Amino acid sequence: MIQWLADAPPQAPFYASIFNYFLSENLQGYAEYDAETLALVQRMPGYLGYESMKQEGRGTFISYWADMASIQNWAAHPVHQKAKELGRSTWYRYYHSFVAEVQHARFHAH
Repeated sequence: MIQWLADAPPQAPFYASIFNYFLSENLQGYAEYDAETLALVQRMPGYLGYESMKQEGRGTFISYWADMASIQNWAAHPVHQKAKELGRSTWYRYYHSFVAEVQHARFHAH
């Protein structure tokens, strides 16, 4: 389920930054950085929400954004830069990321 920052989902168009990964055996500091970056990203201008799924060392983290400039600002943030560096060198066996424009969105929940 998506954890939206606002009470209601945004109207399309907006952007999705999709990060898929496979964790390594060395996760020293990972949980702390994960919590720090999640708390920090929620204060970034243009951030709309996220969803995350993890199972057996594999995961997907999707963050939602108002525009490309907001995604680029987050990508350039020093804490996020350090997390990416540690991810490449230590935490991830493999990862890939995509940015997509959401042109249409429909939501339903019971």
